[in-house]
Amino acid sequence: MEDIKIMSKPLSDTPKSVLMGFPGSGLVGSIALQYMVDQLEFEQIGNMTSKYFPPLVMMNKGIINVPVRFYQKGNLAVVVGDIPVHPMICYEIANGIISWLSQYQLREIIALAGIVTNEAEKRVFGVATEQEHLARVQDHAIILPMGTISGIAGSILTECKVQGIPAFGLLAETINAPDPRASAATIEVLNRIFDLNLDVSPLLEQAEEIEAAMHKLSEEVQSAEKTPKKEQLPMYG
Repeated sequence: MEDIKIMSKPLSDTPKSVLMGFPGSGLVGSIALQYMVDQLEFEQIGNMTSKYFPPLVMMNKGIINVPVRFYQKGNLAVVVGDIPVHPMICYEIANGIISWLSQYQLREIIALAGIVTNEAEKRVFGVATEQEHLARVQDHAIILPMGTISGIAGSILTECKVQGIPAFGLLAETINAPDPRASAATIEVLNRIFDLNLDVSPLLEQAEEIEAAMHKLSEEVQSAEKTPKKEQLPMYG
């Protein structure tokens, strides 16, 4: 833990469901969770820094954001990141976060990520660390029978598996670009699981703006290479 620093208030005593999202395919998890904490006014309780992180920082309206932040409200806690985690350090980052969380009462951990299919439907798929945990998501997401989950989401779920922490993943169909529409589909699943009643209309409006900008850009690029349609989903995350 010397190379990973978590500076945070403690989680409150109520058992927490912890949602985690980092930049990945479509930025699904990070967009969804940042939108959620902003709209529902979660309290930021801490942050995480590491020598493993790339030397960059995000800012919003002139204010610096620490790359990984911790929030909580009621029985929910959120870990959201602005920076991609390199595959070589996914284990260290996942282990550091789970080790810190494991000192508290945890109901479950939920990792949000994306599946690149370039389809418009934006289905959300579900996985769990144990058979009995699938019941938590099977009525709200499509259960994936086989495959792999890459990146930090895969490392988080693996760490939960070996430590015996109940966990599941929500994986939304997305594209190789920021995809608020896929994030909105993920939030709709979270709405049903946690009774959040979070309106995704502003997020869908943002999706329309992004899609319009991408369409304009594609018209300006004369030799655009089309991405082949993926009939199978061999790799997730």
